[in-house]
Amino acid sequence: MREKYNCPVEITVEVLGGKWKTRILWELSQKNYYFSELRRAIPDITKKMLVQCLRELEESGLVARKEESGKIIRVEYKLSQYGENTIPLINYMSKWGMDHLYFQRETEKSS
Repeated sequence: MREKYNCPVEITVEVLGGKWKTRILWELSQKNYYFSELRRAIPDITKKMLVQCLRELEESGLVARKEESGKIIRVEYKLSQYGENTIPLINYMSKWGMDHLYFQRETEKSS
């Protein structure tokens, strides 16, 4: 992370920015996921990108990773206690997205 920001929104975009991080956080706000389940829940993301985003979210302290050993190592992901602070933000973004879709549809109807 940079040392200097011009406004707090820059920090938010740096940590949560990109196509996939907010989607991953939204999924994890619903329930905990094993890696393979999360990959199925977000079918358009590549395995490599999912791994990269999860690592970055973990480094940011938003996601917790738990390995379960056995014949096959399973990795479970969940929001960390700190990451749960993003739930109101993710929910608001979801609401805004739905409002925006409605606005777009209404704008198209009136054109």
